[in-house]
Amino acid sequence: MKKKLLIITGLILIIIIVIFILWYNGIVIFNYPSKKTYEVRGIDVSSHQGDIEWDILSKKGIKFAFIKATEGSSFVDEKFNINYENAIKTNLKIGAYHFFSYDSEGITQAYNFIAHVPKMEEMLPPVVDIEFYGDKYKNVPDIEETQKQLQIMLEKLEEYYEKKPIIYATYKSYNLYIANNFKDNYIWIRDVYFTPKLKDNREWTFWQYTDKVKLDGYNGKEERLDMNVFNGDVDEFEKLFN
Repeated sequence: MKKKLLIITGLILIIIIVIFILWYNGIVIFNYPSKKTYEVRGIDVSSHQGDIEWDILSKKGIKFAFIKATEGSSFVDEKFNINYENAIKTNLKIGAYHFFSYDSEGITQAYNFIAHVPKMEEMLPPVVDIEFYGDKYKNVPDIEETQKQLQIMLEKLEEYYEKKPIIYATYKSYNLYIANNFKDNYIWIRDVYFTPKLKDNREWTFWQYTDKVKLDGYNGKEERLDMNVFNGDVDEFEKLFN
């Protein structure tokens, strides 16, 4: 009986390890949104994807792409300009995102983004990515001050681009800083396990459902891509962002 239990336990451990390896390598994705329900799909990229062949990548069943542009008050993604220039030549809907810094003022972060991201009518709204880095996950930045600086940045971006910005968040950053606030902004939420459900029952606009997808058309040190869906059909997407 004891031997049989050990064998069963060993088999279970092997199965768990195999599933983890398959998940880690992007072969198995725990939540794969129905293409019938979420037909509008897209990616987000940065310099980690290296040189991107946008003419190839754009033909991989995606309709939109968000490209990292800036971070904090001075950082600029080294691949943004070339990514932007080549991406806009495709049929993809293109947007740019900024990684929010808790250590910089909202106005200087807005100016950094504005200085490097062209104002184009056909672009998706600007995105502010608010999540945690370094020791911020454990040592959470002040809520009121963060909301204040984020609000300043969002208002400046809206004023310049004449579009209501999108807020990207994880559940922790959403629950701390966004829930029941910034109600006019579009929400882009990350959930790699389940269909998103926000704390304040708000509707999300974009959902990042995995970071494990491999597609053709890039050669960076990061072999996998973040994949996203839009919460609606093609007509709703085009009506909202055209």
